[in-house]
Parts: sequence; structure tokens; C-alpha cells
Amino acid sequence: MMISCGCALFNARVALAASGYDAVVDRSPDDQRSEVVARLTIPTDVQDWVRIGDLEPSILRRRTNRRHFDDEPVPPAVIDALMTAAAAEGALLLPITGVQERLMTARLSQHADRIERSDPAYQAELRAWTTSDPQRTDGVWSATVPYAGTGADVHDALPIREFDTTGMGWLPADPESGSTESLLLLGTLADGPGAWLRAGEALEHVWLELTHLGYAASPLTQVVEVSDTHSRLREELQLVMHPAVLLRVGHAPETVQTSRRHDVEVISESS
Repeated sequence: MMISCGCALFNARVALAASGYDAVVDRSPDDQRSEVVARLTIPTDVQDWVRIGDLEPSILRRRTNRRHFDDEPVPPAVIDALMTAAAAEGALLLPITGVQERLMTARLSQHADRIERSDPAYQAELRAWTTSDPQRTDGVWSATVPYAGTGADVHDALPIREFDTTGMGWLPADPESGSTESLLLLGTLADGPGAWLRAGEALEHVWLELTHLGYAASPLTQVVEVSDTHSRLREELQLVMHPAVLLRVGHAPETVQTSRRHDVEVISESS
């Protein structure tokens, strides 16, 4: 949830930057209001150009793409740009390139996915968030997830989260998500709520940047959500950082936009 707040915070910064405001961010906790994770102060002067403002059109275009990705690797120049975006937010982005490291990451991802899918509460949450109702303003629309009904034969090396618990998925059952794709691991040197917030800002910066460059992405976070696989991933990759999100990045066919809640449901105004 804190990573999600970081993503929203970065979007707010980008939207202000697009209007010429280089907002000052206070990420210190509020002793009086524990639910406040950050404050944005808008300067009085308007600038002709604020760097991250160029990413504003990508906010609506950015989405999770669970389709099959092309086999063509992401060019080094693009990877460098994404690493720079993460670093700008105080995070690290590690390309996983070695054959053994990629196979190990795939095995741990499969193990974590099996653990989560065996949890009834996890399955109930997936059912609550997945919908085939186009009028619903939140949740994961069935048109954006692979079919996982009875008899679906899936052999993904890197499992896509199985939102389709009732056979409603519109996409092909096997998106062929594999260990040969471009894999990027995002993390922070520190661990805790403040670091998670920065990880969210970095994640959104990376995602908007890759969207701006014409690429797609999908998170494969099971491996970092399960305590055992999280620890083993750090050990096997000899990480100094604490992993937050594993991303696969590449070219993929367009996917429909997920519904978003109306502004009035998530933004409150006060004088």
C-alpha cells in the first residue's frame, strides 16, 4: 500500500510539473495525522519547464500489460534511462541478466506464486478485485487478465498473477511470460515505510519513462511478497538493496485501460 502511495505521489509531482510547478515534497511522518505520508508544497513561481513534466501524457497511457512480450531484448540505452529514473527517486534498478540468476528468479517466483495461491484469503481478495462489469470504477477488469479457467494449460516460467479465479479472463491462457524477457528488479537501500514510499515514486518514474519510450511492463511481485522467497532472492543475487518490485519490460500488444475511480472519490479539498 505504501508503494502505491508513492506511485500516486509521483503522479501528483508530474502533474504539477507539467503546469510549471516544481513542487517541494516533505516525506516526514506527521505526528498528529498518522495517515499522512507526504506533503506537497506548490511554489509561487511558474517555470517554463520542469523535467518530469514531460512524462504527464504517460500517466493515462501507463498500464499493466499481461500479454505476451516480444522476444527482442530492451536496448541498453533504454535500460540506462530507466536506471537513471529510479536513481532520481533514491532507488536502485538492477537488470537481471545472468542465465543462472534468471532461472533462479523464475524458480523462486513459481514457488512464491504457489504459496500465495494456496491461501484462501489471497484467493478471496483476487475475486473481490476482479470484475467483468465495465461500469465498475475500480478493480481489475477481466479483459486485461489471462484466462485461467478449468483446463487452461499454462507453463509460464515467470507466473503472471492469476486474477482470473472464475474463468472470466479474456486474454490467452498462456502469456508466455518467461525468464528470457528483460527483467528489472527495483529496490531501496533502506527498509521501512519511508523507503517503501520512495520505491513507489521510483516505480512510477520508471513506468512512466518506459511508457514514454514506447515499452510495456508488468510487475511480478509474488517473489518479493513472500518472506521466504524474498530472503532467498536477496541471498542468491547477493543484494545490498531490499527488493520491492520485479518488472518484466518489453514490447507487447496494447491492452485496455483499467477503470479508475472518479476524482471526487479519492481527492478531498479543504481550505
